[in-house]
Amino acid sequence: MKLALIGATGFVGKAVLTEALSRGYEVTAIARDPQKIETTNDKLTLVAADVLDTDKLAEILKGHDAVVNAFNAGWTNPDLYNAFLKGSEAIQAAVKQSGVKRLLVIGGAGSLFVAPGVQLVDSPQFPAEWKAGATAARDYLNELKKETELDWTFLSPAINLHPGQRTGTFRLGTEEPLFDEKGNHEISVEDLAVAIINELENNAFVKRRFTVGY
Repeated sequence: MKLALIGATGFVGKAVLTEALSRGYEVTAIARDPQKIETTNDKLTLVAADVLDTDKLAEILKGHDAVVNAFNAGWTNPDLYNAFLKGSEAIQAAVKQSGVKRLLVIGGAGSLFVAPGVQLVDSPQFPAEWKAGATAARDYLNELKKETELDWTFLSPAINLHPGQRTGTFRLGTEEPLFDEKGNHEISVEDLAVAIINELENNAFVKRRFTVGY
């Protein structure tokens, strides 16, 4: 598979890059500064791009089998909400323009439902410092649900996403957190990457959202 990976230098993007290359994928790693990527591989191509330059990004994406959007507008960005939405919408437009049909978007856990009609981001215990980014990801998911041309998938990581080990063993869910017996919803970024590449191969959640957890 020929994969275009947007946001390849980020926390999730780097893990996805490692997993995709380990499975023999051809990967085009797209980032503002791809020189930050220290990985070397014959099947890896590094490309610098601004996601807001839709025409240039569409040209880069042409000919790929799938696009993984691991775009992050920056947690310290004072305009994070608008920057995330604008960037995500620009990427979606570029994918459509490129002719690629398969798009997997890595969003957030904030849009998962913790009670009937109540999403995590709207619950009292949700940390204020994460609210702008989580709300942006939730609102973008609502926009993505209107998309009819692309075979899109939206992935909500576990509430606790952390560095760890690649086990390849986890559970899949859809609209609610996958709490374990201790009340935790967690996964390592390495296993999140496994779930992402698995979805590109299995297409189990096309035009749907899913989540993962131990």
